[in-house]
Order: sequence, then C-alpha cells, then structure tokens
Amino acid sequence: MRATATTRRSGFGGVDQTGPAVLMILGSCISLQFGAALAVHLFPHVGALGATALRLAIAALILLVVIRPDIRRWTRTEWKAVLAFGIAIGAMNAAFYSAIDRIPLGVAVSIEFAGPLILAAALSRSRADLAWVSLAVAGMGLLGLEGVLHADGLDLVGVAFALLAGAFWAGYILTSSTAGRLVPGNDGLAVALVVSTVVVMPLGASGAAAAFADVRLLAFAAAVAVLASVIPYSLEFAAVRRLPKHVFGVLLSLEPIVAAVAGWLLLDQSLGAVRLGAIMLIVFASMGTTVTASRARRRMLAG
Repeated sequence: MRATATTRRSGFGGVDQTGPAVLMILGSCISLQFGAALAVHLFPHVGALGATALRLAIAALILLVVIRPDIRRWTRTEWKAVLAFGIAIGAMNAAFYSAIDRIPLGVAVSIEFAGPLILAAALSRSRADLAWVSLAVAGMGLLGLEGVLHADGLDLVGVAFALLAGAFWAGYILTSSTAGRLVPGNDGLAVALVVSTVVVMPLGASGAAAAFADVRLLAFAAAVAVLASVIPYSLEFAAVRRLPKHVFGVLLSLEPIVAAVAGWLLLDQSLGAVRLGAIMLIVFASMGTTVTASRARRRMLAG
C-alpha cells in the first residue's frame, strides 16, 4: 500500500502498519466467511470433515507450489512454532466445520468468538482496551441470544463444537503470531497448512475421496480452499506481524458480522434486528480498539 501524507513513523518497517493491517483483516474476514458459507454446500457430498480435509489439502498444495518454502535451515524452535501453528489450524477448522454442519453460520461464529475475546481480555494492558473488549462482548452476547431465541432446536453438539473451535481459534492467534515472528515470509504458513492437512485427513479422508469422482465437486472444493484458506490465512499471517495480539483478537470481531451476512446471502439464514444491533456494537468496538492502538503507539513514539 502506498504511503500517504497521514502515514506515521513506527518500529515496523518505518511506518505505522495499523491501517493496512486492518484492511488485511477485513479482506480475510470476507473471504473466509463467504468461503465457509460455500463450504456448507459440500457437506451433503463429502461431509463436514471431508470438506475440511479437502480445503486444507488443496490450500497446502497451492501454497507449496507458489511459495516453495525453504526449510533446510530451520531451527528446532522454528519447527516447533510451525508445527503448533499447523495443529491449531487443523483442529480449529475441523471443530468449526463440524459446528456449522449443525447450527447456523452466524451463530457458530458468534459462539466461537468467545476464544479470541477471552484472549483479548487476558492480554489487555489498559482500561480502554478492556472497555472495547467489553463492548464487543456485549455485541457477541446479543448475537448469541438472538441465535438461541430464533434457531429451531439449536443443536447442543454444534454449540460444543463452536466453543471448541473458539479455544483453538485463540491458539491459532498465539501460534500464528509466534510462527510469523520466527519464520520469514509465508514459508511457515505453507508448511503449517501441510501439518493441518495431516492432522485432519485421518478424520475426513473417506469423505474427501468422494470428491475425486466428480470433477465439478473437486473444482468447487478448490474454490472453497482459495476463499477459505489461501486468501484469509495469507492476509492474517501478514497482519499479525503488524498488530499487538490483543488488538488482532478484537479486530477479528468482524468475523461474526461477515458470517451473518454470508449466511443470509448464501444459506438463507435470517439476519434480524437484534443481530444488526449487535453488529453495530462489534463494529464500534473494532474501530475503538484500532484508534486506541494508534494513539498508544503515537504516545510511545513521542516519549
């Protein structure tokens, strides 16, 4: 992104990276959630875990070809970081796809977001950060309440999978930050996706195999892989290097917003007034945490 007159100096690459990182996360959220909505259409053919395995395997293959990671000089520490990152990706996706196979996409992401919110609160260092997290929590509470009140027979197993996905989502934030710091470029991401495929494939191999009997189904799975893995993970992996972990976590509150819209547009899942009100709270919290981070960085540089 080209520097503008409002660009500020900072410790990363000489410029303030908050604005570009926010745009990266926005692009990631849109791509990921619309990809997830499309993936639901794969479930009747290959199952939730089969769709997960296909998505991760195809995404790993694409990144390996494009990036060609050089792993010959990796240290033990770098390998541990990338392995942990890959395990988090695989576990998070398997749990999440199992959740949206049972409950609406927007509701699943709302419940799942408990993980990043708790992480954001735990990593927060100021009252302002806690206030923005609290506002995001209020929005997430409204989203969850709206989902419970209007979902017909909300599947408790689906809720449990969404909560489990939230725990792995928090792990994803931490491990992606570590891997992004230790391993240059996107080499770590490419290898992590291979690891995630190895983690999920034993659970989804039988379902994934069905896609190879239908070229159109395999092409659809490839599109899901690009939208739900290649694009969002590449953008998030770049953004996490530019933002503090707690700010990154709260900015991911955009996920339920986009998920609700994607579910409404692609899966005919309702978007009621309560959910819209909750969305506004979450957007305001995301904007607030970004402004707070920028101000704190300016004060630090001025000092």
